[in-house]
Amino acid sequence: MSHPHPDLSAPPALREGALRITPLGGLGEIGRNMTVFEFGGRLLIVDCGVLFPEEEQPGIDLILPDFTSIRDRLDDVVGIVLTHGHEDHIGAVPFLLREKPDIPLIGSKLTLALIEAKLQEHRIRPYTLEVEEGRRERIGPFDCEFVAVNHSIPDALAVAIRTPAGMVVHTGDFKMDQLPLDGRLTDLPAFARLGEEGIDLLLSDSTNAEVPGFIPHERDISPVLRQVFAKAERRIIVASFASHVHRIQQVLDAAYEYGRRVAFVGRSMVRNMGIARDLGYLRVPGGLVVDVKTLDDLPDEEIVLICTGSQGEPMAALSRMANRDHQIRIVEGDTVVLASSLIPGNETSVYRVINGLTRWGANVVHKGNAKVHVSGHASAGELLYFYNICKPRNLMPVHGEWRHLRANADLGIATGVPKARTVIAEDGVVVDLYDGVAKIVGKVQAGYVYVDGLSVGDVTESSLKDRRILGEEGIVSVFVVVDSSTGKLVGGPYIQARGSGIEDAAFAPVVAKIEESLMRSANDGVADVHQLQQLIRRAVGKWVSDTYRRRPMILPVVVEV
Repeated sequence: MSHPHPDLSAPPALREGALRITPLGGLGEIGRNMTVFEFGGRLLIVDCGVLFPEEEQPGIDLILPDFTSIRDRLDDVVGIVLTHGHEDHIGAVPFLLREKPDIPLIGSKLTLALIEAKLQEHRIRPYTLEVEEGRRERIGPFDCEFVAVNHSIPDALAVAIRTPAGMVVHTGDFKMDQLPLDGRLTDLPAFARLGEEGIDLLLSDSTNAEVPGFIPHERDISPVLRQVFAKAERRIIVASFASHVHRIQQVLDAAYEYGRRVAFVGRSMVRNMGIARDLGYLRVPGGLVVDVKTLDDLPDEEIVLICTGSQGEPMAALSRMANRDHQIRIVEGDTVVLASSLIPGNETSVYRVINGLTRWGANVVHKGNAKVHVSGHASAGELLYFYNICKPRNLMPVHGEWRHLRANADLGIATGVPKARTVIAEDGVVVDLYDGVAKIVGKVQAGYVYVDGLSVGDVTESSLKDRRILGEEGIVSVFVVVDSSTGKLVGGPYIQARGSGIEDAAFAPVVAKIEESLMRSANDGVADVHQLQQLIRRAVGKWVSDTYRRRPMILPVVVEV
């Protein structure tokens, strides 16, 4: 079993006849999925998604893959294959197309419709190629065959990429629900056929590799939703991903059965469900969906609201309702349904929202107390079955944290994939497929690229550390005026504290320490502003640490006269 090594250097030039695979996101994390394939001097990208920030990344809106390793080779990119329309697979496309707008996008009808709507907001008109399961397309030197897979969004596709170096199959996100709501099964006969032809390298979804058995059917959710609707006395508010068309369909069906009207809340939810309805993926009986502005004319027991925020995102509709910061006010007797699973890392945020909703009197139904969601990813039993069908010669788990990747690799080994041909990589680790063997050959830059408002890539880890300190410890500002020639103190020091929990008056004892430090430095002939700032920072920082056991940010300001 291959592992990344901290001593990995830049990869060598790609040898003739080899296929290079470079994951720039999605390995060691849930999100930011992006993989670059290189053959014959051309690049094919599969997916280009975002990762959503966690609490220790304050102020960040999105996290992108790092395009540094391909930025000077964008002319070599022959296309971006999008496996499905979830944000963690398409959300970063606008940021890559800003750098080269004419890169072709290849995907299914719904996937392309979702990304085109997103690109319209960025004023980008992409070149697209619509594909469907069973179709083969020559994209540069890559012969791509698309295979239907079942997931929590319609029209998901896996892709088999044939080159003279061998065949690579990328599953995208998939599961093997045998009773899907739309009747679209994961095409196991197609995967069996590819396996008979010979899959040289399989890149397989790892998200649920630790979960034993098989994932329950989507259809199992409908009876539970009907029970929730039958018991609800006032409004029902359902929080879901804005792209989970199947779940929204089940909510619409239950609302229609119980004589309720439905309103979509949130820009992304309204946009995506409109697209799904227009393309025929969402069946909406006439008169069922109403504008949210008309809800005041309806009694509470006839209202269903469908919104975003199932992961506790601070700016999403549900979080704002929990914080009393939304036009829709939660009242005693409302029922809130969180129709999603918890993405790892979001647990604290989600439970904070649940507590906030409960505080205002809502009955909160979630996966922990009712079967209102099933995963869109294959579990261990399905993966074992899948590997026995595909019989890959090499396996590279993708889409998952480290524990998921390892568990997935172990499943592959159990079905007969040689341990030496099971590659556990991480973002930026370069894998070459040559002469039938997949092997790690180096590493490229693949760090986080932060989006903060209109800023892309300007926020660094150092900036985030400063933000965390400001948020947790506060800031202490120290203003002094010194003689520009001698460095002697002329005015101040003036001290202000914000967010540190220390009153300004409490800093009186440290004033003498600052004056003493500046006097000593002046006697030593030190008049450099930067050096004086460092003296002040050390004096105040040590005093605060010794006195209060706190480490706020110290901001010294030295004015010369």
